[in-house]
Amino acid sequence: MRVMAMIPDYPPRGVGSWVMTHNLLRALVERGHQADVVLSAADGDPYELDGVRVWPLVDKSDPFRFIDDAHVIVAHVESASRALMLGEIRGVPVAQIAHNANAFTEAALRKRPASLTVFNSVQVSEKLAGLCCRSIIVRPPVRAEDYETVPGGAVTLINLSEDKGAETFYQLAERLPKTAFLGVRGGYGVQVLPRGPEDLPNVEILGHVRPDQMRDRVYARTRVLLMPSAHESWGRTGVEAMTSGIPVLAHPAPGLRESLGAAGTFVDRDDLDGWERSLRLLLDGRRWRAASRRAKARAVELDPTADLDRWCTEIEALGRRRLRVRSRVAG
Repeated sequence: MRVMAMIPDYPPRGVGSWVMTHNLLRALVERGHQADVVLSAADGDPYELDGVRVWPLVDKSDPFRFIDDAHVIVAHVESASRALMLGEIRGVPVAQIAHNANAFTEAALRKRPASLTVFNSVQVSEKLAGLCCRSIIVRPPVRAEDYETVPGGAVTLINLSEDKGAETFYQLAERLPKTAFLGVRGGYGVQVLPRGPEDLPNVEILGHVRPDQMRDRVYARTRVLLMPSAHESWGRTGVEAMTSGIPVLAHPAPGLRESLGAAGTFVDRDDLDGWERSLRLLLDGRRWRAASRRAKARAVELDPTADLDRWCTEIEALGRRRLRVRSRVAG
């Protein structure tokens, strides 16, 4: 079976939604299928990643190099609308990955529902499943072997935007001046940065870190991960951290409650005193070890094997449908 994916950009660059797409395509390749990714916002030379062939932008005709041989189109984020239109015109079923329940995703589903919609969490599915022809839930796959390491000593925030809680991060660093804090620039959003190294000497800022370097450059240096995000549809970085037994202190956004489960420590992002108390407790050796065990156990619960099998089975069913249509046309 041949799958064509349409997405703006792709790992090793990118953000969580693109990493999820890659892991889904990687699973199909491991089942013996072919996956070609057509990028709409990044140029450069073609490359291959874990058996997935990636074709950076040349011009708007790029999808037509693959669509006639494709059995299924996979689409994500802003590439979805065009993919759905091309699939309808060419008779190719489309699987749309819905990574959040924002107005853009809802409008796309109302205008032209995909053959299959893949939601990344229960809470997103509950909001949008009624607009779909068929839908499944596949939680963003995190393979422990890609992220597992020995935790370090820093308190870490990944993505220094206001929405992700940068101000909470810096205020905590002020209140705990003897604790090392590690900030990682995000792949999107306006990044809130200290005025200079003398502003908060216990804070180190890293540039944007590629997904394949997160284990060694971020999680191996992290003791507690902060996620004071105003909104999260799931919370992939929290799951990545938990594979190493790194406790996560988070705002109780619906997606974070779903992903972290009982392993998460939750404090409202506006309760700075509560964040300080909880962080001090988590940094205590005995309490950290107990929280680390809970984090590790939650990561095991979230093993992606069953979700990836469900995904592959559904895509293979779409591919067989495309083959049946071709056979009738040929006959």
